[in-house]
Amino acid sequence: MVTSLRSLPVRRPFLTATLAILALAGLAAGALTAEPRAKDLFGAEKLPAVAAAQSFGFYSKGCFAGGVAIPMDGPSWEVMRPSRNRRWGHPAMIALIEKLARDAHADGWPGLLIGDISQPRGGPMLTGHASHQIGLDADIWLTPMPSRPLSMAQRESMSATLMVDEKTHLVKDALWTTRHTQLLKRAASYPEVERILVNPGIKKKLCDTVKGDRSWLRKIRPFWGHDYHFHMRIGCQPGSHGCKAQEATPTDDGCGKPLAWWFTAEPWRPNKNPDAPKARDIMTMANLPKECRAVLDAPNPASAEAVTYHGDGLPIAGNDLPIAVAEPPAESSAEATVPVGAAALPASASAFAPTPKIGIPLPRPRPEN
Repeated sequence: MVTSLRSLPVRRPFLTATLAILALAGLAAGALTAEPRAKDLFGAEKLPAVAAAQSFGFYSKGCFAGGVAIPMDGPSWEVMRPSRNRRWGHPAMIALIEKLARDAHADGWPGLLIGDISQPRGGPMLTGHASHQIGLDADIWLTPMPSRPLSMAQRESMSATLMVDEKTHLVKDALWTTRHTQLLKRAASYPEVERILVNPGIKKKLCDTVKGDRSWLRKIRPFWGHDYHFHMRIGCQPGSHGCKAQEATPTDDGCGKPLAWWFTAEPWRPNKNPDAPKARDIMTMANLPKECRAVLDAPNPASAEAVTYHGDGLPIAGNDLPIAVAEPPAESSAEATVPVGAAALPASASAFAPTPKIGIPLPRPRPEN
């Protein structure tokens, strides 16, 4: 006959201690078997995957291989917050940023201050963005580059200029110039750029002031935040067969009813569930495309400099190597490795989920920047 623990003739303090030890052992066993968060795995990578340049998945749920870095300094740009190590992207993204810096400088903009692009191998970030995961997003500050080079300490601590009044949600007229408008127009002029996210107040300023050709305004999309920078996104690139495109922007200038919605009370009401976990905090590798496991396992380049893009057209080491995807064993299933509640993340977990076709966008979670 099996005797239960509670039937043993022992003192209550001993019994309590024993039960506590067993409980802790159970928690430890659970922690050992729990699948790690994807953001911790990708956030730990310091260098990109040496492989052909490819993006896998969607902007807010994916990764990329063959990434390159933009130099910390260029003739018309400087990288901000360098300690974050987020100056990496698909080669097409990095080349476009350098082109924008050159073209904007020729237009009269002093130079770009470059914010976050992506982590070396993409994936969910440890903090901040919901997107920026597949190397095709970049943040550009609306603060022009100073005339004197910034030190590394200044790049870490310097505050950006907030262009929008937090109470009225309108642009601060004393700060906005025609050069800001020209910078956004130049960025929108490139065919690779599919959309540019800005604060609703900035979109309204453009709608109210742009004369003549307004076709480029359709790419300028209002969104929460983005009051000190704009977010430039390019489309899936050739060779990235696993990249999931975002739906196209409307063909009109976007200055009508959908924009008016942003100047009602609805978008600014307090979040009804502020403690709900963000997508990046619950994603595991099971939530990402299967290629992302191979991206994590891919070899490192010799150094960051070896995969830094200098705009000279020279090939990057390893850019012709494919990503080999290991197929899971036949007896395993995706469901078996996905934690409860994480298999199918709700669409609302993505700040860039397609807007329902109802004329006026519904509120979306407000991403950190």
